[in-house]
Amino acid sequence: MSFASFIAGRITFKSKRTFSKLIVRIAIIGIMLGLGVMILSLAVVKGFKREIREKVRGFNGDMRIIKYDLNTSFENSPITRDTLLEWKLKKDKSVEYMAPYATKPGIIKASGDIEGVVLKGVDKTYDWTFLKSCLVAGDVISFPDSVSPYQLMISQTTANRLRLRVGDKVLMYFVQDPPRIRSFRVKGIFDTSIQEVDKTYVIGDLSIIQKLNEQTAGEIGGYEVRIKVFAMLDTAAGQINSALPIKLKLTTIVQSYANIFDWLGILDVNAQVMLILMLLVAVINMISALLIMILERTSMIGMLKAMGSSNWTIQRIFLYNATYLIGIGLLLGNIFGVGLGWFQDATHFFKLDPNSYYMTFIPVEIDFIDVVLLNIGTMVVCLVVLIIPSMLIARITPVKAIRFK
Repeated sequence: MSFASFIAGRITFKSKRTFSKLIVRIAIIGIMLGLGVMILSLAVVKGFKREIREKVRGFNGDMRIIKYDLNTSFENSPITRDTLLEWKLKKDKSVEYMAPYATKPGIIKASGDIEGVVLKGVDKTYDWTFLKSCLVAGDVISFPDSVSPYQLMISQTTANRLRLRVGDKVLMYFVQDPPRIRSFRVKGIFDTSIQEVDKTYVIGDLSIIQKLNEQTAGEIGGYEVRIKVFAMLDTAAGQINSALPIKLKLTTIVQSYANIFDWLGILDVNAQVMLILMLLVAVINMISALLIMILERTSMIGMLKAMGSSNWTIQRIFLYNATYLIGIGLLLGNIFGVGLGWFQDATHFFKLDPNSYYMTFIPVEIDFIDVVLLNIGTMVVCLVVLIIPSMLIARITPVKAIRFK
């Protein structure tokens, strides 16, 4: 053990000065709260982005392939199923699944009330994983050879507005020439907590839309495509788009739900501001503590200089002292931040308004790499910044310091 580390240990853990102990505790608490809040800030932002992204992806896929035209309505222009394109998509290693779909706007009438919705038609190849995770009551629709009345999945929002339950029969009006009316039975009720989805869509059989539009089984509204790694969305979209026939175009969910993804981008900025503020709090706390400890130990500094200690040796004593305090603060900060994050992830104790935040609880995603980098960054920044106030030691002369005592 070096002389500097020995003295630092003595003044850190065996000091009997009440004021020093108070300053040390304040500095440790500042580091603990700063690191804990930084860990939670990153965990919450990552949790929000993951949950909302997966909700949007789960219902819409990562990209949609539709007819290349100027149609911007809720009803897709029909395209003919392309077996070669489907084969290419299924063989593409970046694609997780693809399925045909079609949409058609309509009006649901039940209990004397009406509600405008968009019927999303799917077939047997549709991936029900996400909707099953969002089920509130009932089950997903099935595809028997003969269905009378047709099966329908509605959102909890629509069910509340029309006072519907699983098993209830509803009429759906389709505005076309001539107008059509179809009877449906509610098979399931889902809740994605994304108002853009819950207020708009109901789920039914693709063949219903084909019959309403007098189309063949080979005519659809488009394809939904989901890729394996969302981070590769732009790359995958570029590759798939280049392989599309000239009559088709591709749109990603980032384009379709730009308002949601722009909001998620703003969350990154908020997290960065929070990290900077918390790091400043930790640094200012440590600078204040170090300066006070140096001034309180002025006589000790003078005696050490009188006995031949160099300025750098004495600086190291106080930097070692600061390292001990920062280390304790980081340990407590990890316990506080990671512990609270795990508690929230396991219990969903802290709730949110789904109308504003798209979910009912605060999501948390703790990344071990983020925690390690925050610890290292906090330690390095604090120590580098503390070198400047420790230079105050060079201005203390032995004669004045001993007289100061």
